[in-house]
Amino acid sequence: MSHFDSVRYLRVVTLALTGSAGLGACLESEATGPRGEVVDAPYMLEQVVGGLSSPVDLVAPPGDTRTFIVEQPGRIRILTADGLVAQPFLDIRDRVRFGGERGLLGLAFSPDFSSTGRFFVHYSDLDGNTTVSRFELSGDPSVADADSEAIYLQVDQPFSNHNGGQIAFGPDGFLYVGLGDGGSANDPLGSGQDTGTLLGSLLRLDVWAPPPYRIPSGNPFVGDPDARDEIWAYGLRNPWRFSFDDGFLFIGDVGQNRWEEINTAPEQFAGLNYGWNRLEGDMCFQQGCSVGGTILPTLSYPHSDGCSVTGGYVYRGAALPTLFGHYVYGDYCSGWIRTFRLVGREIADEQTLELPLVPNLTSFGVDGVGELYVLSQNGDVFRLVPAR
Repeated sequence: MSHFDSVRYLRVVTLALTGSAGLGACLESEATGPRGEVVDAPYMLEQVVGGLSSPVDLVAPPGDTRTFIVEQPGRIRILTADGLVAQPFLDIRDRVRFGGERGLLGLAFSPDFSSTGRFFVHYSDLDGNTTVSRFELSGDPSVADADSEAIYLQVDQPFSNHNGGQIAFGPDGFLYVGLGDGGSANDPLGSGQDTGTLLGSLLRLDVWAPPPYRIPSGNPFVGDPDARDEIWAYGLRNPWRFSFDDGFLFIGDVGQNRWEEINTAPEQFAGLNYGWNRLEGDMCFQQGCSVGGTILPTLSYPHSDGCSVTGGYVYRGAALPTLFGHYVYGDYCSGWIRTFRLVGREIADEQTLELPLVPNLTSFGVDGVGELYVLSQNGDVFRLVPAR
């Protein structure tokens, strides 16, 4: 199916938006102006670790009982049932530029990690440019070999913000890399609508051989002299967090002045244009814009309700059966946590969970059995658990 055909199969979902929410004191339980029904949820946030340095990602390798927490300055820590392991799993602070939206931003374990010990990271190098590298374990399964780095992708970043950060292996076995539009404000370079640059795009790479990466044959722009072969989707401003579930791709794309958005599409649909910077959310950003050829958000909310969407995951754990099948997301500024179910290509059961606000909510994470974690840049990691 071509990327033009894909557009015809995706429906536009426009939802009413009401109210506002503000960032309260740490872990206050009241939020105002929720989107969707406020649910007195039968669960709570349980702190599992504190005192971390700007945690921004939490990932579990396939079949592993451990979880791995990414600290933005350049370390990865291991969390076990006994608590936080004192020795870092990986420490690359000597090659990471940390500050603002830069740093060590993402982690993805190879699907064959249990046999190869290989994993990938996404970080800002000392010049502030994007680097995606592969590392391997040392002789100790709890310590990676920092000298084993093999660099697969480097992308110049013209500004210090909108670097993206998420990397993840898709169900197809390829590595997906989220890159923002390159930063500043208003996309001054026009990267979002320019398929001749990797910026403002979701990339799809074959990293199963030594570097450099290979281009999967199904990538939509292969053979187009005006586009980069690596691009899977474009028109993104800052896809900070994305995830896959049950045949769908979910992207939380951080907005500019007015709107935050979550995009969804069948994972096999290639070449989709999510609209930035012609659009912000489902509204025109450029005067007199046209929505033709773009995919409008599945959900959007205004900056009276939050200022930076934190994309999450569809819950597939066992501890919270009433949440099963719901996509869980939040907002960095307001700290609320919300959910919806994707039914076909529309959303249902929108809810604001009546939970404590999480200040500086940077990310969600999932452990090896599908349970959900919430990360605060202030240094805390929480797990969503049944209420006592």
